[in-house]
Amino acid sequence: MNVEHHARLSATEITQLWSAYMNDSMAICVLTYMDNIVEDEGVKEIVNYGLKLSESHKEKLKAFFNMEKYPIPVGFHLNEDVDVNAERLYSDTYILNFMRDMAQVGMNNYSMATSLAAREDVYNYFSACFVESNKLHRMAKDLMLSKGVYVRSPNLPIPSKVDFVKKQSFLTGWFGERRPLTGMEISNLYANMQRNVLGVAALISFSQVAKSKEVRQFMQRGKEIAEKHVEVLGSILRENELPAPMSWNAEITENTSFVFSDKLMMFQITALVGIGIGNYGLSLATSHRRDLVAQYTRLTTEIMKYSEDGANIMISNGWLEEPPRESDRQELADG
Repeated sequence: MNVEHHARLSATEITQLWSAYMNDSMAICVLTYMDNIVEDEGVKEIVNYGLKLSESHKEKLKAFFNMEKYPIPVGFHLNEDVDVNAERLYSDTYILNFMRDMAQVGMNNYSMATSLAAREDVYNYFSACFVESNKLHRMAKDLMLSKGVYVRSPNLPIPSKVDFVKKQSFLTGWFGERRPLTGMEISNLYANMQRNVLGVAALISFSQVAKSKEVRQFMQRGKEIAEKHVEVLGSILRENELPAPMSWNAEITENTSFVFSDKLMMFQITALVGIGIGNYGLSLATSHRRDLVAQYTRLTTEIMKYSEDGANIMISNGWLEEPPRESDRQELADG
């Protein structure tokens, strides 16, 4: 990578690079393990491609930090945070869906990072990462479609003409007859439920292999929260006679031996909860029925508390690496 020196990295740019390094260092641990246990050749090709991307990204990110004389984050390491030779914890089908979801998260993150980057080298780096994640997502989705394990979101009827909203009842939802869901509302409900269904399976697997009682209980509590969210979102879809995403719980084995460090699992879950909060916020902003707004507000409050509790566990165990921040002038003045 040809990295030319321009202006100093902005707060946004260094934060995005720092977050990318943390995520890629974690991905290397997870994907190295998955690459060892996966048996299906098509899924293995996708895992291997994702692993090579993360390894390449990590080296390029190191170049940015070294050029700026910025401390390289500790992140996660193969010799500390994963047993790459551990027994199988996930089925190949789960791994394939995990790769699709990871690529989707990557596209969202890289799209945001690109839009916020001012320096040309940073902009070009995140633009290239977006293209790579898009390819990974396409590979995983195509294989899921060919295997018949990708569940499409519901279809909508084709209207006979263009129409406009004429009544304030379009916004109601608590009392009286609820109007049918809009396409945007269906999309949000389906996507949020899909992520929670995958989250339940992930939390089950982490609760099985967590070594700390505190972490194990945190994962079990998260599973219960995610299951409740699945039920709330699913009930709205069922009320409108719409299908809901399938469960992935059966794709987790009974392995209880060490696979990932508690630190890595806590980082991954709190990161996923943060993404979930953002998705609920977007859903809230684009939903017009008042009952949906109220439900998203309630669900967001619940997982925000869960996220805070997770951060406290990480802090008390010395696992929460401090992200880039402004200088504490009072601390400097106090010596």
